[in-house]
Amino acid sequence: MKRSVRIFWRCFFILFGLGVLTILLANWGVFGKMPSIEELENPTITQASEVFAADGTPMGKYYLPNGNRTLVKYRDISPNVINALIATEDKRFYDHAGIDLKGTLRAIFLLGREGGGSTITQQLSLALFAQRASNRAVRVIQKLKEWIISVKLERNFTKEEIIALYLNAIPFSDNVYGIRNAAKTWFQKEPDRLSVEEAALLVGMINGPGIYNPRRNPKLALDRRNLVITRMVENGNLSSAQGQQLQATPIRLNYKKIDENTGYAPYFRDVLRDELKTILKGLKKPDGSSYSLYEDGLKIYTTINPLMQQYAEEAVYMQAPNLQRALVRQSFIKDGSVWKGHENILERAMKESDRWKNMADDGFSDKEIKATFFKPVPMKVFAWNANKSKDTVMTPYDSIKYHRTMVQSAFMVMDPVTGEVKAWVGGIDFKTYKYDHANLRTKRQVGSTIKPFLYADAVEERNMTPETMVEDVQQDFGNGQLVPATSKSCSGRTMTMASALAWSKNCATAYIMKQVGTAQFVNFLQRINIPTKVPSFPSIALGACELSLFEMMWGYSIFGGRGFSTKPYFISRIEDRNGNVIKRFDYSVNRKEAISEATAYTMTRMMQGVVDKGTAAGLRARLGAAEMAGKTGTTNDNADAWFMGFTPQLLGGVWVGCDDRFIRNDSKGGFGGEAARPIWEAFFRKVYADKSLGINRDEKFPEPPTMDNETLSADPSIYVTSDSTSPTAEGADAGVGSAQDYMQNNQEYIGPESKPIQDDSKPQRDSVKKDATKPAKEKPIGAPDEPRKKKGLFNRIFGKKEKN
Repeated sequence: MKRSVRIFWRCFFILFGLGVLTILLANWGVFGKMPSIEELENPTITQASEVFAADGTPMGKYYLPNGNRTLVKYRDISPNVINALIATEDKRFYDHAGIDLKGTLRAIFLLGREGGGSTITQQLSLALFAQRASNRAVRVIQKLKEWIISVKLERNFTKEEIIALYLNAIPFSDNVYGIRNAAKTWFQKEPDRLSVEEAALLVGMINGPGIYNPRRNPKLALDRRNLVITRMVENGNLSSAQGQQLQATPIRLNYKKIDENTGYAPYFRDVLRDELKTILKGLKKPDGSSYSLYEDGLKIYTTINPLMQQYAEEAVYMQAPNLQRALVRQSFIKDGSVWKGHENILERAMKESDRWKNMADDGFSDKEIKATFFKPVPMKVFAWNANKSKDTVMTPYDSIKYHRTMVQSAFMVMDPVTGEVKAWVGGIDFKTYKYDHANLRTKRQVGSTIKPFLYADAVEERNMTPETMVEDVQQDFGNGQLVPATSKSCSGRTMTMASALAWSKNCATAYIMKQVGTAQFVNFLQRINIPTKVPSFPSIALGACELSLFEMMWGYSIFGGRGFSTKPYFISRIEDRNGNVIKRFDYSVNRKEAISEATAYTMTRMMQGVVDKGTAAGLRARLGAAEMAGKTGTTNDNADAWFMGFTPQLLGGVWVGCDDRFIRNDSKGGFGGEAARPIWEAFFRKVYADKSLGINRDEKFPEPPTMDNETLSADPSIYVTSDSTSPTAEGADAGVGSAQDYMQNNQEYIGPESKPIQDDSKPQRDSVKKDATKPAKEKPIGAPDEPRKKKGLFNRIFGKKEKN
């Protein structure tokens, strides 16, 4: 053998050995961590967590900017997408084992002019386990690792599995991740319904999501789409004539980006997010790590009824514009004098605005920034119309005042027995006003809605009855504590306790407080599980304390819940991404007996006087209900208006007011019976009319087998005497009110904030369970399709069973 030949073979074997050694070293992780077999079998995709209503309706998602993915099965991806992807990215996909040697050599010798050498499998390995390196030397090592991972993927998974995971993992334009979200965002379609030209447009984005964005670069996106169609013709997926016809078709988008405002009950989902963060801290994955709400693809099933949620929002939107019109008619709003002495609030709002912060970051002085707030500029502001916005020109300073003088509202509905929250409205528009007014932390003075608790205490502990006579006289609690502060609303007469509650008599209530005792009443509020520690002073009998709507719902559950205090709850179960239940919630753990069933029934019948003859007179008759009960509430100067009402099947609570309490509705209809009650009434009118909800007008409160007190009359209103005084006596200096002030005045219909996020024309398959109350299977869900090689995430995507 010639010396030159020996040198050649020696070099060859040395290089070959070095190559093998390099591959082994790379596989062993010397050049950086390599995924284990377990990680390859269970590749982790950052996946959005999904929220579902009680009937399985998708409500929304929680996700990071790059994590809004919903995994879709291979069988639910259009063949047009598969064909476009293979024709464009990897023509020999079904012929290679992860590495396309021919394509790699072509890319090397032609310097990538006719495309790169990466296969779909290589692109998947890069997307799952690494980020593309910018340094060329590092990129060479990374390419070697891609090859190794690709071969392992091909050995462990079918071609279909690899394509499905690839399409679930990759980004599209506008930071949309995964084929399902891309199809929904750009065309409002499920991915199995994409046409050839739509599939070609989406596949065209993969190579350059920013460059081929059809909204920003329509010409480049069109050229790229047509190139994909050309590749499909070359690959035999389309005829030449079909390709030419499709290429002549313009791009037609039906674009709607999913964001935090999209879906059902945005205020509720914001509160739910905080609750879930707390819950997940106590839950661990099998490997001991913590669950991530934004990355682990959890499924959260709630108690929300989507129809009731829509009806609740419509009810708020029916009344809120009327309240707003009444508010802005007032002179102190028109002339701006309402802000006198409160300029510090406007100053603080300016400094907390994005405008101020952005200009400060750019180096402007406070004086320069403040000057811009007094220069008129075009802007979009909230308005009561179908779009909930309008274009206008005003100064940013006036915009702050405009938005802060908007009447807000909160409305909750729940089952009084189980505590299941059915509807949650935290404000008038989540997009503009993020602050939630229904949650546990948002507290306002409750006014006369606290009185039923005091009356229940009197019935329970002092053996008082609806017929017990009470004095409607100002009470002296010593040390100068007169309740109420003025005797103007006191009639000086004696009346039944039922009449005092129906007409919300402050002086008679103070008399009852004196019989019960302040300390006793504070203990009673703790007994029925009101979380807030209410201070012990006599005027709390009239609602001179602050509680949240959530707490009021919790407290009122003792009446419709037959004496049991039940905490409102809104999560039924949480599943991991594979459908395994990791946490189930049972209402019984939040249910505690607080008063006797007889007392609860007595109070329920007594509060029927409120909706028959008292401060909410005629409500029951207008709705045609066999039985219902309620209580209005108003605080001084109508700063807060409340209505708490319930039927045997549902409990609802309404609050109305402005965020700044000095902005109040002094007009004649600003008390609870006129301002808040119409929202409750409109909701129940819709609920009763919708037979699918199963809420029956003829349902009655079950009477206890034995009554501790004297048996009540079948008509509890006989205990309520007539009263000629204003029903607004519960709020100091409040007027009688004119119904005309609160008529709809032919306003345009304002639809609910909650919007479906699914294609209504196509029922969901496996992702939504129709009966969310039934336990989920403790294993991945899906029917057998074709043999699986390995278990893991792919099993959920395909719904396949592992080989025996």
